[in-house]
Amino acid sequence: MTSREMQLKGYLYPLDTELLNAHNNAKRITRQLNATLETERDKRSALAKELFAAAGEGTYIEPPFYCDYGINTRVGKNFYCNYDCVFLDCGKITIGDNVMLGPKVALYAVSHPIDPQVRILNYDYPVPITVGNNVWIGGSAVVCPGVTIGDNSIIGAGSVVTKDIPANVIAAGNPCKVIRPITEEDTAYWNQQLALTRQFSDMLQEEETSC
Repeated sequence: MTSREMQLKGYLYPLDTELLNAHNNAKRITRQLNATLETERDKRSALAKELFAAAGEGTYIEPPFYCDYGINTRVGKNFYCNYDCVFLDCGKITIGDNVMLGPKVALYAVSHPIDPQVRILNYDYPVPITVGNNVWIGGSAVVCPGVTIGDNSIIGAGSVVTKDIPANVIAAGNPCKVIRPITEEDTAYWNQQLALTRQFSDMLQEEETSC
């Protein structure tokens, strides 16, 4: 069994030539991404698709961005990643549709042996992370190995997410805990704000047309 196969099966694995080449390829692509100009949005999206195992339409990454492999990460459509995020994707990172990451968000899909004598042998231990659809993770949050975040949930800035977070909640803290559910009152309020914004936009367009 190769190190890559061991990695995919969730076993302890050593770094071999195949994985080193994959790691160096990720460094190459992220170096190109991080060197793009602010006007090269399409190039950034294209590089994200080259980097990840799968990337849906509308995927966009603000540089700088860093990851271990890229080939272990899959993101859905309309994925937005703000400045200075880090993906340690030794394990699989799976991200749904319409997910937003704030600046400096870190996803750590890797761990190391607890026993020090095994740990110093430099084996990695892949542990997957799953982020559902329509999730917003606030800036500087850390998502630890093995965590699943449910659909529509919000993770507060600076949180350290050590355990699974259910769908449709707001959670924050260190360790991250559920603060409250997302309610029908939230939906009504934000739809009202959206209606007002569209109303103001229509008024501005009418004023510009009449000028």
